Amino acid sequence: MLTRMIWPLVFGICGMAILVSLGVWQMQRLAWKEGVLADIETRIAAPPMAVPAAPDPVADRYLPVEATGEVGDDFIRVLVSQRRIGAGYRVISPFETEGRRLLLDRGFVRVADAVPAAPAGTVRVTANLHWPDEVTRATPVPDTEANIWFARDVPALARALGTEPILLVAREMSEDEGALTPLPVDTSGIPNDHLSYAITWFSLALIWMGMTLYLLWRIRQRTI
Repeated sequence: MLTRMIWPLVFGICGMAILVSLGVWQMQRLAWKEGVLADIETRIAAPPMAVPAAPDPVADRYLPVEATGEVGDDFIRVLVSQRRIGAGYRVISPFETEGRRLLLDRGFVRVADAVPAAPAGTVRVTANLHWPDEVTRATPVPDTEANIWFARDVPALARALGTEPILLVAREMSEDEGALTPLPVDTSGIPNDHLSYAITWFSLALIWMGMTLYLLWRIRQRTI
């Protein structure tokens, strides 16, 4: 009987060890990802500084900045969806500051609402630099006739509006934009599924253990 049970037992122990190790690895990844998210949140909330002359899309992503300038009349609407609100648009406009022309994400407006006119005169903007990674193979081509885009493709937006490929995502503006609500940079869009993966691997380990014990019981019953 012991000879017939040894290999199923070894196979079961090895399988459980592999599944448990995968679960432990995902828990380690979870701790790493939480550290990354905490670091990003700290960077987002840091005191704002002037917009760098040549910001780096990697090193300066999420950098808090403050700038004073004028919002251009042109704009591009980027289709998005807000939880508990529904579909709407991010409004991207040119922003002229200190002899530079940058992109400004002014915020969110519902699909049914008209885009408010740009504030007149000089405005002060507190924002974060961002280069969103939103374009995929499935992203539709912009509908230029309807002025609807489907992702914040910073280089393409810059070409369309004649600006530098630098996007400021507004947190606060000195002028009330009415129907426009700022959508500041945060970490909510960064996936962190490692806990669910860990639970899946640990659950499979328990199932594997149960199947192994059942198989051993069946072998024992046949030999009695």
